[in-house]
Amino acid sequence: MPRFLNTSATNYFLEELIKTAKDRLILISPFLKLNDRIKELLADKDRLKIDVRIVYGKSELQPEEIHWLQGLSYVRTSFCKNLHAKCYLNEETCIITSLNLYEFSQVNNNEMGVLLTRADDATVYREAYEEALRIIRISDEVRISLERVTAEGDEGDLGDADGKHGKLTTSKLAKKLGVKTDSLLAALTDAGYLSCVDGKHSLTEKGQGLGAEYVPKSRFGAYFLWPDGLQLP
Repeated sequence: MPRFLNTSATNYFLEELIKTAKDRLILISPFLKLNDRIKELLADKDRLKIDVRIVYGKSELQPEEIHWLQGLSYVRTSFCKNLHAKCYLNEETCIITSLNLYEFSQVNNNEMGVLLTRADDATVYREAYEEALRIIRISDEVRISLERVTAEGDEGDLGDADGKHGKLTTSKLAKKLGVKTDSLLAALTDAGYLSCVDGKHSLTEKGQGLGAEYVPKSRFGAYFLWPDGLQLP
């Protein structure tokens, strides 16, 4: 039968749910800011090639979450508008709770939750699992890449960086050349200035020789800077 969870129990069983996932893990939380322990557990699932889906619902991911997620090959992230549900599932266990997957909530808030198992609560577990899949289907999958935040956010705050370096970010260079950012990234990759593995771009030696730079940290996440006069072949 379902088990009631208070704040500490919710945190404990959430860690156990992630730790014991053998095939699939679904984490649905409006707010997303992961503590070090959860990151450690998810990184281990990634090493084991476990399929992990994270659905969040409040604005953009924080830059630190983007940087960390970039390194995980088996974690897919989706944005769901108007998301308020908090539900965490693996192939055997489900937690429905008030707890966001948010560092502050896990430490400071008073939370409640219910623990279900597929073995003891088959019908309710199945209904929760099917609803989680529905939320995933209606969500927009976000490809975590170095360019996403700068391409879609306000680059005004990067203007100082452009002026200081005499260079342009990828999205600004794309605008200058009259092409889309994704098209420019593809062209830069074809030209050998970038490499792309699993949708994640990195600067090559050829790109560095061209004078391009990789800036790992900013208010808007990581980005590339390119010579202002760059022309594609």
